[in-house]
Amino acid sequence: MPQLILVRHGQSLWNLENRFTGWVDVPLTEQGIEEARRAGELLKPTLIDVAYTSGLRRAQETLAHILEASGKNYVPVIRDQALNERDYGDLSGLNKDDMREKYGEEQVHIWRRSYDVAPPNGESLKDTRARTLPFFERAILGDIKQGKNVLVVAHGNSNRSIVMALENLTPDEILAKELATGVPLAYELETSGKMISVSVLG
Repeated sequence: MPQLILVRHGQSLWNLENRFTGWVDVPLTEQGIEEARRAGELLKPTLIDVAYTSGLRRAQETLAHILEASGKNYVPVIRDQALNERDYGDLSGLNKDDMREKYGEEQVHIWRRSYDVAPPNGESLKDTRARTLPFFERAILGDIKQGKNVLVVAHGNSNRSIVMALENLTPDEILAKELATGVPLAYELETSGKMISVSVLG
């Protein structure tokens, strides 16, 4: 049975600084690099046929460290901005605590955690899903249907969009689901794409 492994990128500079990041292209921290390399160590025994990542450097750097640490530099890599993080619009680059002081805890919570309310000039999780899922179904599931093992290194919300589809979660259920940075989530799938099982590696 083919496997799909999802990894959220390692800690980025703006994760560390508690800022909304979205589509802004920020690098990994030293901790983020260590998280990526640890994920690579965990994936050493796993056959990977193809890897996907977003158009943003923090995901691409994470994937590069994973492939190097796992001895899989030969794996072909496909990059596409369909897998980018959700766009936080006018909040991008701003400190989350500062925004809570300015707009109130409840409003910032709605922007961060509601399914279909977007921050000003940004994307909601629903919007992100509408961008990510067609690419997932066409390209990534296309490889799964050929029996390939696929690694996807992307972002919290683009990966949650995929998790929502694979696990058939409701909008309320996906909002409660957190994906830790640099932790591989391994799905065993039927070639149809139907989930058989899921496990957290490490």
